[in-house]
Parts: sequence; C-alpha cells; structure tokens
Amino acid sequence: MLLPRKGCIGIQLLLVQIILLLLCSPLRAALMDEQDLAVLADGSYTDKRELVTSLPDRPGATALLPVLQTMLGGDLYLSESGQLISVTDADNDQYRIADLDSGDVTLADSKGDLKRVRINNSVRRILRRTIAQLQLRADDPAMRLAAVNQIIEKVDSDSVAIIREYYSDEQDTEVREAMAVVLAVGDLRTGDVALAGAAIETLSTSLEPVALNTLQQFMQGTDSALLARQAQDAIDAIEARVAVYENIETLYFGLSFGSVLVLAGIGLAITFGVMGVINMAHGELIMLGAYTTYVIQQLMPDMIGISIIIAIPAAFLVSALAGILMERLVIRHLYGNPLETLLATFGISLILQQTVRTIFSPLNKSVITPDWMSGLLEVNSVLSLTWNRLYIIVFCLMVFLALVFVMKKTPLGLQVRAVSQNRNMARAMGVRSQWVDALTFGLGSGIAGVAGVALSLITNVGPNLGQAYIIDSFMVVVFGGVGNLLGTLFAGMSLGVMNKVLEPSAGAVLAKILILVFIILFIQKRPQGLFPQRGRAAEG
Repeated sequence: MLLPRKGCIGIQLLLVQIILLLLCSPLRAALMDEQDLAVLADGSYTDKRELVTSLPDRPGATALLPVLQTMLGGDLYLSESGQLISVTDADNDQYRIADLDSGDVTLADSKGDLKRVRINNSVRRILRRTIAQLQLRADDPAMRLAAVNQIIEKVDSDSVAIIREYYSDEQDTEVREAMAVVLAVGDLRTGDVALAGAAIETLSTSLEPVALNTLQQFMQGTDSALLARQAQDAIDAIEARVAVYENIETLYFGLSFGSVLVLAGIGLAITFGVMGVINMAHGELIMLGAYTTYVIQQLMPDMIGISIIIAIPAAFLVSALAGILMERLVIRHLYGNPLETLLATFGISLILQQTVRTIFSPLNKSVITPDWMSGLLEVNSVLSLTWNRLYIIVFCLMVFLALVFVMKKTPLGLQVRAVSQNRNMARAMGVRSQWVDALTFGLGSGIAGVAGVALSLITNVGPNLGQAYIIDSFMVVVFGGVGNLLGTLFAGMSLGVMNKVLEPSAGAVLAKILILVFIILFIQKRPQGLFPQRGRAAEG
C-alpha cells in the first residue's frame, strides 16, 4: 500500500528526529539503560555503589564524567521521562536547570517534578574512585594530570591503588612525576623500610603539601636513625625551595603594589616637578578615573572585557579636563604661593568628593574584572600569580614608556622640559608658559585618571578612594626626586616591595609607618631624592 506524499514526508521527518535524538543522547542510548536510571532514581545505596563501580568497564564510559561529577556534587536529578538533569542555584532565587543529554539550559523558579539522585558517603567514595579512573584513561594529558593533582590533595589507599594500576602505562613525563609522588606517599605510609629510601628521595623533589606532611610524620614515627636523617634532609630541601618561591611571590606582590604607587605618583611628579604645585586634589583625580571606569561598565554591561579598554582613554580625558579646568580657574592665580595652592587644592578635593557623593551616593561601587584578567597563573603548588596584578604591572610599564616618549620625543615634552629648567628663558624663546602649564597639569591629571582605572580593578570605587593614595603619591615623588620620571618608577617599585616585605612581620599599618620614617631619614641625608631634578626645580 502506497502512502500519500505528505504521509511519506511526515514519516521521513519522524525518522530524522529519532536518529538525531539517538545521536544527541549517547549517555542514555549507549551507557545508561532504563535499569540504570531506575537504580539512580529509586535504588538502594548498595545498588548505586555497584552501578558506579561497573561504569569504568563500559566502552566509552568517559562520556559519563559530567554525570558522575554532577552526582558527586549532589546536583544530579531525573525528570519524569528519565532525562539526566543538573540543577544548581542561579541569581534572583532561581534554579539553573541543564539537560546533561542535550546541553539545553533553562532558568526556573522551582525544580518542578524533578527527582534528586541521593547519595551517601560510601557512594561518594566510589564516585571519586570511578571519576579518577575515567580521567586517568582520558587521551588528554592535561585531564590526566588534573586527576592526579586532585588525588594528591587527599591520598588514601584506594587512590594509591588506582595510580599504581595506571602508572606503568603512562607516557607523559609530567603526569608520571605526579603519579610517582602519590606512590611514594603510599609507600612511606606503609612503613616498609625497603621502600622508604626511594620514597623519601622522590618526595624530596616535590613541593606538594602532602609530601612535606608525609615526610614529617614518617620522621617522627620511624625507628631508623638513618631514614630519619634522610627524611630531615628531604624536609630541609623542600622548605628551602618553598622559601625561594615565597620570596618570589612577595616580590611579585611588591611589584604589583609598586606599580599602583607609580601610576598614582607619576602624574603628581609631572605637575609638582614642572610647576611646583602641591596638588592635594590629585587623589580625587584618581577617583574620577575610577568612577569613569564604573560608568563605562554600566553603559556596556554585556561587554565587560572591552569596557575596560575603552575606560582607559575615557578616564584620561575626564581627569585631564578636570585638571585643566582646575588649573585655569584656580591654580594659575596662585603660582609662587605654595601654601595657598595647598589649601586651594585641598578645598577642591572636598568639593569633588561631595560632588561624587551627590551623583553616585556615598556607597562604594564595584568594577567587574573581565574574564581575561581573572584567574591564576599556577607555576607550581607553592607559587601562583594572579593575572590581574600581572596586567597592572605591564600596564604601569606601558604608561611609563608612553609618558617618557611624550616628554622626550614630542614638542610638548620639549617645551615642558624647557619651562621646568628655566621658565624665563623659555618665555624669551617664545614658549607660551601658561599654555604649557595648563597642558602639563592636564597631562599629569589624565595619568592620575588612568591610575584610577587600574585601582578600580583591585579595590572598591568610592568617594574616599583617592585619599588612600595621596600620601603614598607624595612619598614616591619625594623619594624618587621631584619631577624625575625614572626616579618615580624606581621609588614606586622600591616602596611597594619594601611594604610587602615588612607587612608579614610588622603588619600593614606599622609597615607604612616604618617606610615613612625611612623616607624622612633618607631625605635628611639626600634632600633632592634619589634622582634630583636639574634646572629651575632644583634651584627652587
């Protein structure tokens, strides 16, 4: 019997849908049948343990890793039709419901008729073992290494047995070294004297916390003086390497903090060095740059990564215009009167703070760090470097080099240096000193705004943001040499490292006090700073 053409088309479409469903649901079609789903839904804990234990022996079982990991986290559910569902909390009291077969994700106010797959501690233990086995069979060495590193965090007899099963077949050097640490921990815990020597030697090269803890426990419990001495030597070697990496981390944090100080102080170095203006509103110009970053992000909520890039020139322009306006309206009338300039700029700082409070409220605002700046660069188990601090260091150097280029290779820079060294002679040569003063103040203010962009990524944005860095900015400028860019860079980095070195032993507040005392004593011996400015600024 022939079917009508429309009927044939309908059957063909139905067949295509069935084929696509089978292809898109490999977990249920090939690895989990109705009996398995029934065990997950209503089976006893014993049945669930047996099911999970049997999974590694099934062909293509690595495809079940997302299901097993979701189950271990307690987020695995079953729908009425037998679909495997992941349910996690989302924002606004909603649930994020993901179909583990199709990958479809929806948001819902309730879990509906979904049934949770319940597990206990014994099932969790089997799940961890099974997940480790499946990951160790993966083709990707990075996945195998991640599995071993996860085992290293909590080594037990089961994990040692799993690693021993796969160790001989492992070809990747890094994965084998990590596996060797697990096996050495297992051998040392057995107390077998014949295995202890080789295990101690293996652990002496590892920086994993479990290696150091296992060696310390073995040394306290062994009766062999020779093995105890060998274990102590291994502990000393590990602690020496850890100390080196801790010093590197301290240096890294010091350089990142120093980069912030350089960004905050380099603009002040220009205005103070060229015009001799003690600008107490410099911190508020930093604050304006930080709020500009916040506003740009609010205007581009779906483009956080790009908004940070756009915020850099925007913050420069906003702070530069504010600085030029400040110079033209107030400061240019007070040249030669440093005390009056200090008081006037302090009053301007209060006005700017109150203006920001009126517009944005006194509450702190948060700037979202883009994904490309988030996370860690994990060098080893002891040393991890945050990406955002690394970007700030690079950003500081870029700003410094750009400023050096402007000062050394552009007409504006030439005129700024001329006015700085001898204002009267520069005027006699036709340099419009008032125009140079305004642009120089705008340049220094704009760089302060750029510093605000960097600060907004590591701290909250608030009306008092600039007050926390104004004293540090002056310390950097005075220590490095007024108006000297290289001195500002060196001083900022040096003070940042000194601060981070002192903090662990002295505390944050006392560390700042000690640095202030050091600068005071240093200025007593060298009043012009590390790199003294030559010309008019030096004479005055």
